Amino acid sequence: MDYGKLAENLSRRLQDLGTPERAVGEKAYLKSDLQHFGVTVPVIRGTVKHFLVDTPIEKRAAVTGLVRALWQEPIHERRVAAIEIITFRRDVLRRPDLPLLERLLRECRGWALLDNLATQAGLLLESLSGATPVLDRWATDEDFWMRRAALLADLLPLREGRGDFARFSRYADMMLEEKEFFIRKAIGWVLRDLSRQRPELTIGWSAPRLHRMSGVTIREVVRRLEPDIAGRLMTGYKARESVLL
Repeated sequence: MDYGKLAENLSRRLQDLGTPERAVGEKAYLKSDLQHFGVTVPVIRGTVKHFLVDTPIEKRAAVTGLVRALWQEPIHERRVAAIEIITFRRDVLRRPDLPLLERLLRECRGWALLDNLATQAGLLLESLSGATPVLDRWATDEDFWMRRAALLADLLPLREGRGDFARFSRYADMMLEEKEFFIRKAIGWVLRDLSRQRPELTIGWSAPRLHRMSGVTIREVVRRLEPDIAGRLMTGYKARESVLL
């Protein structure tokens, strides 16, 4: 199978759907070094979905081959499409594919690509044994984007009432006082989504750490909580004091 030819076929479809105006605006907004076609994520997702219906990309080698071919060119939409293929075909990936996902994560250099890929990597790791050593390494990486990936790897399982909260708690506690906006935001994001089904975990984790939190983090934490609880947490945050709830 010629994965380069398949990637070019999909790339042409995406390019035809873009607009120069959106390409310029998106590149500026994302501070991106990549070329942009100017296609929205929902349109990319729909295009990839139809492409996979028309093209027999089912086996593991075909999935990873096409992902590599798409990613090879420094074009934003091609890389988004590669991540969407991982999303649609994640069930065929196996442990030997983790180095590929890690390489892609390291090359994302921004939330627009990294966030979705990190959550997909997290779901793959959830299906494997021995995920924690991999995520421990990411959580202590010198690259803050890899540390963000470690936090977001548990996002979807925790949102759905599963996941390793103790592991996330350990990472979040370790990174809570970091100055990097994207770390602060990720901690709050996961705690916010955790509160959908298990608000007691979000509240219990946050209440004794309010004096260490940033405004970015606490604003995410309280977003889905009951108004009375949210108000008490915000009061504690402003006073830089822990609260009893």
